[in-house]
Amino acid sequence: MIEIVGIQFKNASRVYYFSPLEYKFHVGEYAIVETVRGLELGKVIIANRMVEDDELSHELKPVVRKANDHDLVLSKKHEEQAPESFKIFKKYVGELNLPMKPLYCEYTIDGSKIIFYYSADERVDFRDLLKLLTPHFKTRVELRQIGPREAARVVGGIGSCGRVICCKTCLNNFDFVTMKMAKEQGMSLNTNKISGVCGKLMCCIGYEHEMYLELKKEVPNVGQLVKTPNCKCCKVISVDYIKKIVSVQENPDGAPVKYEAKEVSLVVPRDPNEQDAELVVSNEDIIEEVETIEEATENVVETKEDKSKKKIYKPFVKNNNNNKKKKNKKNDNKK
Repeated sequence: MIEIVGIQFKNASRVYYFSPLEYKFHVGEYAIVETVRGLELGKVIIANRMVEDDELSHELKPVVRKANDHDLVLSKKHEEQAPESFKIFKKYVGELNLPMKPLYCEYTIDGSKIIFYYSADERVDFRDLLKLLTPHFKTRVELRQIGPREAARVVGGIGSCGRVICCKTCLNNFDFVTMKMAKEQGMSLNTNKISGVCGKLMCCIGYEHEMYLELKKEVPNVGQLVKTPNCKCCKVISVDYIKKIVSVQENPDGAPVKYEAKEVSLVVPRDPNEQDAELVVSNEDIIEEVETIEEATENVVETKEDKSKKKIYKPFVKNNNNNKKKKNKKNDNKK
């Protein structure tokens, strides 16, 4: 077991684990920690607690110290300076006509470094830009390129649901999203309809996937045959997993009829994980096998070598042509 403290650097961003050392933190307090960007001010989201070693993917870095009032004043001052510095950054990017989209900038807590963030489709040569920024700010300048999802989190926006995008409000980590998840949720496979403002597949498809897997256990799938109050056997043509509504085609020439999932039952219940199962053996195969065994037991012969006339059974072979060829070869050998 290892003691950790969870620290977040921006709203709705990822929570990182640090070693609290001898400090005792409470939720809402601030701490000074060292990251790859330098000394930063972070907010405590998870207070001191013990976790298993398996939950940690990397070695913990220790916190530097608890934040004091002076640190909070410096942080507020840097936040006020950041918009003006960002305008200068955008100005130079426009003058050099660089293929990048400026996003935001931030200072380290000690003011020794200023970091500018941007997004771009390809790698950008910004050496000329650094030659203009460094003399102007008279401090260390760093440029960082981030992906489209991180850029959407910074800029924000309204999703297709009419609400603020999840990565800006509640989503801490970006989950892995695939087209298979969208298909299993009954969504349209048109990428324009299931993509977010970042151009990637919507994050809600990923973190809602487990819920849909549970709902699919209670609702029949599209294409299955079900029994309804008015039809003994009809096909499911659409499903609303959230409302648990099933639409079936009871009349080929009529409109689809909707039922609640509890009102219908599968005609042939089967495992949802084996929807494409094939028929392995049928009754006809079993009957044929029994007949062949009976024929084999009737073909009893006596051996010449054994004077006791021990009875043996001939192996049953379906292909009679092969048997004839074998007999002909034996006769030829005797001759």
